[in-house]
Amino acid sequence: MTTQRPFDAVLVVSFGGPQGADDIRPFLANVLRGRRIPPERLEEVVGHYEHFGGVSPLTEITMRQADGLRARLAAAGLGDLPVFVGMRNWHPLLPDTVKQMADAGVKRAIGFICAAQRSYSSCTQYKQNVFDARAETVQGGGADVEVTFVEDWHLHDGFVDTNARHVAAAIAALPAGVRDRARIVFTAHSIPESMTGAARYQLQLQQSAAAVAERLGHADWALVYQSRSGRPEDPWLGPDVCEYLRDEHAKAVEAVVLCPIGFVCDHIEVLYDLDEEAAHVCTELGLPMTRAEAVNDDPAFLDLIGDVVLKTWKRYEGRRPLTIAPPPKPERVEGPPPARGRPGG
Repeated sequence: MTTQRPFDAVLVVSFGGPQGADDIRPFLANVLRGRRIPPERLEEVVGHYEHFGGVSPLTEITMRQADGLRARLAAAGLGDLPVFVGMRNWHPLLPDTVKQMADAGVKRAIGFICAAQRSYSSCTQYKQNVFDARAETVQGGGADVEVTFVEDWHLHDGFVDTNARHVAAAIAALPAGVRDRARIVFTAHSIPESMTGAARYQLQLQQSAAAVAERLGHADWALVYQSRSGRPEDPWLGPDVCEYLRDEHAKAVEAVVLCPIGFVCDHIEVLYDLDEEAAHVCTELGLPMTRAEAVNDDPAFLDLIGDVVLKTWKRYEGRRPLTIAPPPKPERVEGPPPARGRPGG
């Protein structure tokens, strides 16, 4: 007797990014829907995308990540398990992808969200978007596609190892005289302090950064934030990376390596906020700086995606996954802000 397969497909969920100058404003309208953003901040972000011709590398990198997953599923004997990609803010948009899955006869899928650390905006919101896309498909006469998401992977060895190797390469690119005194400055997207799950987000970022620093045997590190987009009067997680660099230079930090631990690809917010703005600050200060590559499509990170997807498959092999209700907003995780690394962290 053949055991029923627990899943029919995998759904990779990501942020999305414009693919040309004409896409920038419609894309940002999707990103910012429901949020109060000062007009001058919106124009500033438009300029960031225009600086790169309106093309975000995120879509191409996400597609390479999906290709890597397909190869690893094939190696595990699941080469016939299709992998779909759905984006929250730009094409291929989640509603279109979920409808495509339903039209292809998919009933149950494994969901992988391209964000290592959980917050409302980096995880729960995406789950809600998937649920809404499912509801839209059903309302349009299509069949429902149940989605079971992989478990947390912010401490997975593939994530820690990839970031550690990329940081080590960035340290090696510093002038020889300051390499052994460089501080690793881990960065992540800032979110409002009041956002549900902010404490968990900070904790998981702290855990990821600490694991990478420990893997490198490097005690001098800090966790900072970038890319805030809210009203100036609203408190967001800090310190801001550029403010941090200025403050720590005044305290005699000798060199820094920036590691975008809160991102899984080198997209516009990494390329502009770190390679342009933060690099400009370091140039002004005369502070040696290099930037570690994000995990992107590093083979070890692709192995991670394959591993967590296969673990989810095996967890439900021989039994049907539970139907998932609309995701509730996660409970608030209270607690003090996480500690940072030593000196100036």
